[in-house]
Amino acid sequence: MAVVNCPTCSTKVEWVEANRFRPFCSERCKQIDLGAWAEEKYVIPVANPLEDFDEDAPPPPRHEP
Repeated sequence: MAVVNCPTCSTKVEWVEANRFRPFCSERCKQIDLGAWAEEKYVIPVANPLEDFDEDAPPPPRHEP
């Protein structure tokens, strides 16, 4: 069984299906993290921001599986 640290408070958390809050230790830590995302304290970097989007450029090639 894997044990991870809660991303909010660093409490040790068992990574098991019975832990409905994983990777968090509690509903409280889960909500704190959600609030941080909502307040834009966390961001996912964008490789090509929309400002750099060229509407006249041809679409990228599609790769078929």
